[in-house]
Amino acid sequence: MRVLNVISDSNIGGAGLALINYLKFADRGGFSHTVAVPAGSMLLPRLHGIGIETAEIVGIGERSLSWKSISALRRLIKSLDSDIVHTHANLSARIAARLYGRCAVVYTRHSAFDLSRRSTAFPLRQISGAANNALADAIIAVSPAARANLVDTGVNPRKIFTMFNGVEPVRRLDERERLAVRESLGISGGEFVCSIIARLEEVKGHRYVLEAAKLLDNLPIRFIIAGCGSEESGLRALADKLGLTKCVFTGFVADTAGIENITDLQLNASFGTETSSLSLLEGMSLGTPAVVSDYGGNPYLITDGENGLVVPKKDARALAGAVKRLYGNRALLSDMSKKAYEAYAGRFTAQRMAADIEGVYIAAHELRRGKKQIR
Repeated sequence: MRVLNVISDSNIGGAGLALINYLKFADRGGFSHTVAVPAGSMLLPRLHGIGIETAEIVGIGERSLSWKSISALRRLIKSLDSDIVHTHANLSARIAARLYGRCAVVYTRHSAFDLSRRSTAFPLRQISGAANNALADAIIAVSPAARANLVDTGVNPRKIFTMFNGVEPVRRLDERERLAVRESLGISGGEFVCSIIARLEEVKGHRYVLEAAKLLDNLPIRFIIAGCGSEESGLRALADKLGLTKCVFTGFVADTAGIENITDLQLNASFGTETSSLSLLEGMSLGTPAVVSDYGGNPYLITDGENGLVVPKKDARALAGAVKRLYGNRALLSDMSKKAYEAYAGRFTAQRMAADIEGVYIAAHELRRGKKQIR
């Protein structure tokens, strides 16, 4: 079966990493893959590194709808004789696939939002729902939170397949390697390490992490802020204003395995878009518990009191309290570590995700050929 994935990411974001995780474990015998990306996308080297054919399309970078790109995408779909077009934040490709008419269309919803009243009421709900229903044979929601968004905006629930992202396990570093990473970041041997690995954007809630760090300034806890984004300068200024001396801003890190290996406790303070955080899943593959906000998909990954703690969003004091609790109770932290790994192994592997996605491809293809009814 010939599959064309189309993604709008010029940089490397969660959707792109999720796609690469899938392609690494895809059934190459049953499915052939091409990925269409924006011209010059940072995803290109990674895709080529795992042997995936690519096509660069001008005009689709960071844009869901680009009328000028539709004809180019339609030509590509036709030239590949695609059986499946799978889109990630690219409405143009769904339109192009429908204009081509001979392939099934799969769409993945990678995010969740606080919806406005207008978007869930007449007539916007009906308009949005009709468009999504017409332009996709199957829709993958990477979290129940994403599924709820789709249903609330008029999507036929029978078209939605809910599945979590999956990741390959992070390589475990030996003691010498972990010590080298700690030394490179200026972290002493006795410090407890909390890390947040995420784009530095407002909705990721980094300011609440910094405010929590201030509340814990009297404890030997080091906070690693890994990532880059539009909020970087503002967050650095806030850290200076708060007088924080135990926060490390790493900037963009191409390979986060080192940070993940020295992390005692993961943090996620999102209050927007979060569904199925890859960094949380990668940490869980090492048995690292997490403290997360109660937003979006977070509570579906982290079960409060089992593999981590869940706190109210935008609440620095609650976040600090949860970190302090686990810092002070290493037996509880150890128990949560075991349960974090068990959750990963049972629910969040890349192999499981790949099998689930290919099941959707088969169902959508059969539906398009009239051999199967919608669920």
